[in-house]
Amino acid sequence: MIRVLIAAALAAFPHITFAQSYPARPVTMVAGFAAGGAVDTIARIVAKRLSDRLGQNVVVDNKPGAGGVLATQQIARSTPDGYTILLAAVGSLAVSPHLVPNIGYDPLRDLAPITMAVVFSNVIVAHPSFPAKTLAEFVQLAKASPGKIAYGSSGIGGIGHLAGELFAQTAGIEITHVAYKGGAPAVQDLLGGQIPVIFGTPVSTLPYIKAGKIRALATTGLTRAAILPDVPTVAESGYPGFDAINWYAYVAPARTPKDVIARLNREITEILKARDVREQLDLHGVEAKPGTSEELAKFMESELATWGKVVKAAKIQAN
Repeated sequence: MIRVLIAAALAAFPHITFAQSYPARPVTMVAGFAAGGAVDTIARIVAKRLSDRLGQNVVVDNKPGAGGVLATQQIARSTPDGYTILLAAVGSLAVSPHLVPNIGYDPLRDLAPITMAVVFSNVIVAHPSFPAKTLAEFVQLAKASPGKIAYGSSGIGGIGHLAGELFAQTAGIEITHVAYKGGAPAVQDLLGGQIPVIFGTPVSTLPYIKAGKIRALATTGLTRAAILPDVPTVAESGYPGFDAINWYAYVAPARTPKDVIARLNREITEILKARDVREQLDLHGVEAKPGTSEELAKFMESELATWGKVVKAAKIQAN
């Protein structure tokens, strides 16, 4: 009789026992881009420390493709138990849902926000052989040869792609987008001269900018990036108000127990607030921006609406 009563109590309040025992096995942190890129780098910085705080291994699983959409689809279909989480970029959470028909998930309905992770500007970088030394010269070249200059990004629907399209609309130029499966492959092709320009991240481009192997033309935020103080913004370069900021956030499958979301939020937030982590992120040109799950939910809703308007106005379409 006692066993029956206990079983009934557990059935009535499954989240209590689950949360108390979580995590009982390793946690998978999915990164929707290739190893070596910005999302992968941030994921690994956090995963190492999260393993220590949870007392279980946190394994980073790279699932590149479609600008992070494939990884987000996987998370939306995963068991909502807290053992599979995603470090997602703005592209798959706020842009691609407007670009990809039948994308397979609704970011506001099928995902449970955990916390914002980091925010940062993208950087427009060029191969040394590219004739343009400034953004103004880039625009002149593009106007002289409509559609003949290609630019790369980490994937369709990513903020690099969208920043490029938004800049083309703002500057009145026609440039051709080339999508990669992550920032690292795009940078490798840039270094090899296979593509002249990319809209990349500080994480994946900074070492090569410092080494003089590629040239930074401009950054995409309203203010200069602290890590690249000598590089002007697009806004400073003749396009006032231009602003295309990248952000990464942690999400889990919808219906993940609230106590588990709260635990993950608490642990990841404390990691991102740690001085040594902030210093490490600063070196990569990104700013830690942790917050509550509720704040992230509201921000995702706002960004989804904002970028939807941009996609529609710019008539951007997925290939």
